[in-house]
Amino acid sequence: MSPKNVWTILLIMIAVTLPPLAAVAEQQNLINRIELAPNLPEPFHLRDWNSVAAGYDRLAFDLSAQGEHLPVIWLDENRVNIDRTGFGISSYVGDYRTLNEIQGARVYESIATMGSVLGATLIGIDKTRGEHNWVQMCEEFYCTASGENLILNKPVDRSGSSFWYETFPHILFYSLADRYPGVGRMDAIIDATAQRWYEASVVLTDNGQNPDFNHTAFNFTSMQPTDNGKWREPGSAGSIGWIQYVAYRRAQAAGKTEDAQRFLNAADWCMRFLDDWPTNPYYEIQLLFGTYTAARMNAELDRDYDVDKLINWCFDRSVARQDMIMIAERWAGHDVHGLMGSRRQDERGAGGYAFAMNTFVTAWPIVPVARYDDRYARAIGKWVLNAANAARLFYANEHPPARQSSPGWKGDPDHVIAYEGIRNNWHAGRPHEQLYASGDPLTEDWGPIETDFGLYGSAFVGVFGAIIAPTSDERILQVDLLATDFYREPAYPTYLYFNPYAVEKTVQIDVGDDPQDVYDCVANSFVQRGATGSVGLSIPADSAIVVVLTPVSGEVTRDRSRTLVGGVVVDYRDD
Repeated sequence: MSPKNVWTILLIMIAVTLPPLAAVAEQQNLINRIELAPNLPEPFHLRDWNSVAAGYDRLAFDLSAQGEHLPVIWLDENRVNIDRTGFGISSYVGDYRTLNEIQGARVYESIATMGSVLGATLIGIDKTRGEHNWVQMCEEFYCTASGENLILNKPVDRSGSSFWYETFPHILFYSLADRYPGVGRMDAIIDATAQRWYEASVVLTDNGQNPDFNHTAFNFTSMQPTDNGKWREPGSAGSIGWIQYVAYRRAQAAGKTEDAQRFLNAADWCMRFLDDWPTNPYYEIQLLFGTYTAARMNAELDRDYDVDKLINWCFDRSVARQDMIMIAERWAGHDVHGLMGSRRQDERGAGGYAFAMNTFVTAWPIVPVARYDDRYARAIGKWVLNAANAARLFYANEHPPARQSSPGWKGDPDHVIAYEGIRNNWHAGRPHEQLYASGDPLTEDWGPIETDFGLYGSAFVGVFGAIIAPTSDERILQVDLLATDFYREPAYPTYLYFNPYAVEKTVQIDVGDDPQDVYDCVANSFVQRGATGSVGLSIPADSAIVVVLTPVSGEVTRDRSRTLVGGVVVDYRDD
């Protein structure tokens, strides 16, 4: 046989064994739980989440609001940690626990209070302007009076009870500081608390030799981990890793090389723990921030952390907290796929309970993962579409009075405050809980709380408001990948578009009056040059594109697997 014939046969063999060209081009990774969701959830109704967030901000920060259980905000003159007026926002509407005091200070939570400031900030409201600088007032959660010198969930608080309540306030505060550089003492507080968490990481990892975050919390007085014998929060490695990676980026930008290396080492210890951990460690939302951090470190620093395992864990059933999972069902004729919460499968009976806070916050770290690893663009786009549709069910106007626990409260005519969650057969033998909007206070008879409307979850609707925008097709959303990507490198506008249909679709987007080159990270190529005004983008069936709008004059360069325009990375995986 001639050499020419041999090559011909080899080429034919290669051609018949390759998958179709479309499959090669997609190169998309599945998130298994999300694949259970429909591409086209029904019934479909997309709320204007930006408007909901703006309405929440108006009501939540109205000190003169009139009506039952209003206002939900008050000024705090106790001056426990700062020598100025502070403020608090209730965790629930009608939460009269806030009338109690601990060491002379009213009891209120940073998650609802700082969360409300951040949610408004994300949709473009400057919370430093006006009569009150709400951002600087958040320094009240820097617990110096107790000697903790940490940002905790209450003005008078101690560490050692739960990683979740000890790390998330730091994430909130750090994120606010990113959007309000130079405000008050925020930068100094971040430097001090990041160092505290570095010291804790040294203890939790035996100086990096044996990372072990499988504990309930960390006590900063004894400088030892704590275990309450009831639960453990190994996913806390994710939130601590986020804190340390932010500290690394800040130190690096300030030219503090040695500090940057220490913080980066700690971030690596955290990611290595998650990489090696054998079972799903999701307790609350800590793992979400670890997944984002792992994807970002892979993209920016050429690490090789197992993002596929971590991102699937974020949506699948937890081992650390066995009820926690993404809901993937229809409840009372509604697709509620994509909502984040609990799904029981034990002697208490099968039932579901989805939470507003968990759902809104999940988008915060998970959506920008698609920027650093576009192999998850389709899966993340599909999740956003389902969650953005189903999240409307957290609000009272989506339910008749018999299908909600607090129908009598009339203080929110625009329906911008969500119920804590929605239930479905959560308690066996109660048929009224077929898709029932409610929360824990009334069901669990917590006492001085009058409604199940959860401000601590409603605060984060600004995440959806900042990320999600409509296009010319109501089911193809524009998803902003930069909106919650804090402490990032410079970037051009970057958007994800998921086409849920079984046929190719074209959507119109407005790129502005200045000419832009349109780059698609999934296709690894420019799809339009010098575009202005309304531009049509073609999206293949059941696929996603990640579009970056770049200046036409920018020089295109390569750095390993990264493509840059004008020195700015537009594609981290152009390989």
